[in-house]
Amino acid sequence: MTPPQRRRRQPRERPPEPPAPPPSPADPEGPGGEEGRGGPKNPERLYVLTGGGEGGDRAEVDLVTLVVARTAAPPPGTQPEQAALLRLCGTPLSVAEISAYLHLPFSVVTVLLTELLAAELVQARAPIVRQALPDRSLLEAVMHGLQKL
Repeated sequence: MTPPQRRRRQPRERPPEPPAPPPSPADPEGPGGEEGRGGPKNPERLYVLTGGGEGGDRAEVDLVTLVVARTAAPPPGTQPEQAALLRLCGTPLSVAEISAYLHLPFSVVTVLLTELLAAELVQARAPIVRQALPDRSLLEAVMHGLQKL
């Protein structure tokens, strides 16, 4: 008696996907809005968010800098993105997390944070870095001291 022969499955052919409809004039960012599959697709929008490219100083933040809001509610007159950033930062979040949640590039989030830091609406601090292991001689001295007790 011979064992049954296995047949390879042929991959199913998928029908071609219909082309995406062109963006309407009322929706300049196309289908899916700003949170579409690729994030914001309108560079002019990012230019406006950052204040038109004013060459001011930026805050010294990196991807792991922790940001926490000082106020619970955004003050009136803030940009929607800054208000969303303030609502997110009720608990400490890193700049990378803020960038991901808001679907904005790191550079744009840095500009928004610079404005909020200048207005003292948020507080930023570097993350706590664990120190290297203590010196072996110090550990031995502590151990010998405890043994003498």
